[in-house]
Amino acid sequence: MNKSYLSLGSNMGDRIGMLREAVRLLKEHQAIDIMKISSLYETDPVGFTEQDAFLNMVVYLQTDLSAFELLEVCQSIERKLDRKREIRWGPRTIDLDILLYNQDELETDKLVIPHPRMHERAFVLVPLLELDPDQDFIEPQREGIEIWKTYNSIDSFLLEE
Repeated sequence: MNKSYLSLGSNMGDRIGMLREAVRLLKEHQAIDIMKISSLYETDPVGFTEQDAFLNMVVYLQTDLSAFELLEVCQSIERKLDRKREIRWGPRTIDLDILLYNQDELETDKLVIPHPRMHERAFVLVPLLELDPDQDFIEPQREGIEIWKTYNSIDSFLLEE
């Protein structure tokens, strides 16, 4: 089984509903087992700052999929949830990024692993370190990122109304 961490974020419409639906779609995939989810964090936008705050989280999963197949699943979920790519770092219904895939290092036109900007982003590092405190990252600055809600399980996250 391959081990991967994904970052999920949303700042348009029903942010938590979008995150829930993305996690539900990941969970329903026959080749993906979600092992843990982080708390939800509300974060200030990065890059293009004239937009609403994001809700972000990290998901730890195991899969039989290759990194490229996992990328296809993530992009399919983004399309299903009406992700538009109009402004770089702009508002989005949902964003799924592969942060880590096993201990692999990969650089192609389609996919770079580890994610090339994850070390610069507290909204990625804080929830990632929550799930895996043994990662050897520099402790991120926590300015502009706050815990929004913590869940006891994946099911409690998916079932809450």
